[in-house]
Amino acid sequence: MAPLTTGQHHGLAVALFAVVVLVTLAITFWVGRRGQAAEEFYAGGRGFSPLQNGFALSGDYLSAASFLGVTGLIALYGYDGVLYSIGFLVAWLVVLMLVAELVRNSGRYTLADVLAVRLRQRPVRAATGSASVVVSLLYLIAQMVGAGSLVALLLGTTSGQAKSWTIVGVGTLMIIYVTIGGMKATTWIQIVKAFLLVAGAVLLTVLVLARFHGDLAQLMRAAAHGSGGAGQAYLQPGLKYGASTTSRLDFFSLGLALVLGTAGLPHILSRFYTVPTARAARRSTMWAIGLIGGFYLMAIVLGLGAAALVGAKAVRAANPAGNTAVPLLALDLGGGAGSTGGVVLFAVISAIAFATILAVVAGLTLASSAAFAHDLYAGAWRGLPALSRRTRRRRKRGATSDEGAQEPGASASGRSAWRRTGEDGVREVTEGQEVGAARIAAVAIGALAIVLSLFAQKLNVAFLVGLAFAVAASANLPTLLYSLFWRRFTTRGAIWSVYGGLVPAVVLVAFSPVVSGSPSALFPGVDFHWFPLENPGLVSIPLGFLAGWICTLISREAADPDRYAELEVRSLTGAGAV
Repeated sequence: MAPLTTGQHHGLAVALFAVVVLVTLAITFWVGRRGQAAEEFYAGGRGFSPLQNGFALSGDYLSAASFLGVTGLIALYGYDGVLYSIGFLVAWLVVLMLVAELVRNSGRYTLADVLAVRLRQRPVRAATGSASVVVSLLYLIAQMVGAGSLVALLLGTTSGQAKSWTIVGVGTLMIIYVTIGGMKATTWIQIVKAFLLVAGAVLLTVLVLARFHGDLAQLMRAAAHGSGGAGQAYLQPGLKYGASTTSRLDFFSLGLALVLGTAGLPHILSRFYTVPTARAARRSTMWAIGLIGGFYLMAIVLGLGAAALVGAKAVRAANPAGNTAVPLLALDLGGGAGSTGGVVLFAVISAIAFATILAVVAGLTLASSAAFAHDLYAGAWRGLPALSRRTRRRRKRGATSDEGAQEPGASASGRSAWRRTGEDGVREVTEGQEVGAARIAAVAIGALAIVLSLFAQKLNVAFLVGLAFAVAASANLPTLLYSLFWRRFTTRGAIWSVYGGLVPAVVLVAFSPVVSGSPSALFPGVDFHWFPLENPGLVSIPLGFLAGWICTLISREAADPDRYAELEVRSLTGAGAV
């Protein structure tokens, strides 16, 4: 592919990317100078309004998979690509109805905090923390692959070296965002990014519709004509998922993962702790649904526009997975390659996409480092996480403990012998130690994500996110729903529910066509796959629910009715919530 930007145009594109990086770094350092207590680092001080958090939620959710991957899939596969956007949007109804308020009332920083109210902490935190790190890593890989494709296109090169260096650069930036700024900086970056992303999508949508005089039927006919030979099949189901029974099952598996996975994503759940009340969490979700729904409607227009104006063959030539369809569409709408307007619009949209990637990787890195430090390091390996300063102040004033069921015998000062040593006689971790562990974990997880992303550059980013959703729906969602709504649920059931969904999901992906046996696989030269589906959700999600149910029934340990009653009251009313 010929270079798209040269001379001063190339300089303009690079300058816009530099502006995005400098603005996000400025936000990070400005916020990072403020408090760095655990509550600030993990939850941003719980001081964001519903509107602000709604923008941040949509910013976290509208990732490279949405802006680059979904639009690319629509450009290449038409109707079947639209199904991705439907699945991503419908998932928020599950979040609104079943998760948002209950999680905000029950937890503190992570998913494991919700489970620990009624279950034994150490094994539950170990299992849930591990699953959260795996899900976040899969999601991180998708974003960084998108960044590599985007910058390589901007520089007019198809070399793997440019993509690799981009992935390394993005990984380095996300480590800086998290280690210095924490949740507050990440949230403000998400808010700025969400505004830019929606504004950019509105601009491109208006230009596409203007090109076809507002006639959607004409747009669809032109997209079918530019689909690369598919014709009317482009506008009908089955172009990607209808060729065989296996592909139909793969589509059903993907849909199941997308609809159920959102409610188990660690970086989405942690957002509900950044607002002061459960009512604010619900209103945040409603704002997010409105923003996300509007965006995906525009994504359909953009995908059809890319097929109609750029052509599926050109999109596939620039990137086989379709990840660069939106920047190519912007180039055409601005006047085409070589024109000033085309290159300016191309650079602006590419910069917005780059801001999207930077913001989402920061949120994912924070969620995974929080799971490691708060759940694995402080909760499972060393003892119990330290109480926040806010909670200690409440206890000194004689307030009701928000973790009373977990901390028997706590004195009014909140510094009982039990709290000093933890439930198993291990001395508790201080706030400073926990936040320090989170920063170290951000560096380690960021480095691992960089290495893994270098091997996954051929895969579509929306598809990679589908895998993350499948693991989240298999491991996290069953445990969360059982804990909130099933009185008999036990610690043993929770552990088996997590691992019973996590392990099959990871194993099935490892032995699927995603890893070997196909031209676009991670290892195309070998074939050791035996699982026929690309997305494991159809098998792993039921296994997660089944494992939790069976192991609860055969568990020798009976559920504690008092602790469940406390969780139920707390989740529904907010009494004792942090």
